[in-house]
Formats: sequence, C-alpha cells, structure tokens
Amino acid sequence: MFEIFRKYLEEKVAISDSDYAFIKSVSVIKRLRKHQLLLNADDRWSSHAFVCEGLLRKFSIDEKGSEHTVYFAFENWWVGDRESLMNNLPSKYYIEAIEDSVVLLIHDENFQEIFRKVPQIKDLVNTILQRSLNAAHERINATFKSTAEEKYKHFLKSSPNLANRVPLHMLASYLGITPETLSRIRKQIAKTK
Repeated sequence: MFEIFRKYLEEKVAISDSDYAFIKSVSVIKRLRKHQLLLNADDRWSSHAFVCEGLLRKFSIDEKGSEHTVYFAFENWWVGDRESLMNNLPSKYYIEAIEDSVVLLIHDENFQEIFRKVPQIKDLVNTILQRSLNAAHERINATFKSTAEEKYKHFLKSSPNLANRVPLHMLASYLGITPETLSRIRKQIAKTK
C-alpha cells in the first residue's frame, strides 16, 4: 500500500529514495471494514491519513440524531480532523469507512519530522490545505445560493465517480437535503433523460 502513496507523491514532488524510506518507516497501514470507524466523536485525532483504497466520510451527529456529512474521501485523498489535531481537542466528528478501505496513517510527530527533513512535502501539504479551504468556501457559498437540484447536479458534475458509491442517505446528508427530496430530484432528472 505504501507504493500507492509513493506514486501519489511522485506525481507532485521530487524527493529522494532515502526520503521515501524515511516516510515509509513512519507510516502505518490500517485496513477498515465497511462501516468501521477511523475516528469517534470525542476522541482526539493525532495522525494524518491518506486513503489508499476505498471510501470514507467525515460526519457529525446533531442533538436530534441527524447525521451531517462534511465530506467524502476516496482514493488519493486525505482525511482527518485538523481542528482536533492542531488544538488537541476532542473531535466533533466521526470518520467512517463507507466501503472496505485502506488508509496510510502518519502520527503528527512523525509528520512534523517529515516536514523538517523533506520541505517539499510541507509545501505540498500547504497547497492541499489552501485548495481544501477554497473548496470549503465554495461549498458554503453554494449552500446559500443553490437549490437542492442545483446542489445535486453540481455534485454529479464535480464527483461523477462517487455518485454510485455513496448511499443516498449519506449523499442527502452531504447536500443538506432530506433523502426524500434527493429521491424526488433523481426521479425528475431520470425522466428528462
């Protein structure tokens, strides 16, 4: 599984074989079964996680028991809770495997050591974080301005490979609509095709 992560890095940065050997030495591979949690709310998140295989989601549960999906992470994506990691706070979120999945974990102390030894990785992570922040802002903006149908169509356009992998109730949670509304929208779209 480390080779998947190495290929991902090779496409983005140029680093030496000895740097890869160090990164591999501090990496842990974790296999998750479908529905298994990588993170429980109220636990502290202390690692950086790269999805080698499968699909995960980050979500919260409100006081009424409703789930609110923040994002999906699939192959070659990162997943975690930065607020918990950076502030050593209990997480507000769960991270669950939607499919059988494999993640590569690097404990934060080791990740900081990678930053010191391999500054190109720090630059890469900063770029990823900035893109993630921009995407989050766009999603928030779309939430206020878009109809339920527009949100769904945007999801289909931006994430076509996820449309058939994500259960409908999770997708509805991500879009901020009810499963019934999502079902109705899907039926209307199917009729127009």
